[in-house]
Amino acid sequence: MIQISEAEAVVMEVLWGRAPRTADEVVAALAGRDWAEPTIKTLLNRLLTKGAISAERDGRRYLYQPLLQRQAWVEAQSEDFLGRVFDGRVAPLVAHFSQRGQLSAQDIAELKQLIQELGDE
Repeated sequence: MIQISEAEAVVMEVLWGRAPRTADEVVAALAGRDWAEPTIKTLLNRLLTKGAISAERDGRRYLYQPLLQRQAWVEAQSEDFLGRVFDGRVAPLVAHFSQRGQLSAQDIAELKQLIQELGDE
């Protein structure tokens, strides 16, 4: 799995949202952040070097699009976090958030539904 930093993940979210995009479009999409244009272009180049995105020439500019799929990245990040923090187990993760009062009624209902569906299999 391609390892990307938190800052690179922000750029990837822009490309996962809509692609292809030019560097200027990525910069515009990240205008709310306190990042300079050269920083964003550096992040694009890092992602390109890592093989997370591709760049296709379009006249005098490049069109960037993701090669790394968001779902694959989320799965890898989730498994890594779960393994490092909760010894690979989901129940302690849920218990952690429950004990801190961070599960909404909707979260609890969704978890109950998932458990019921797993029991039906």
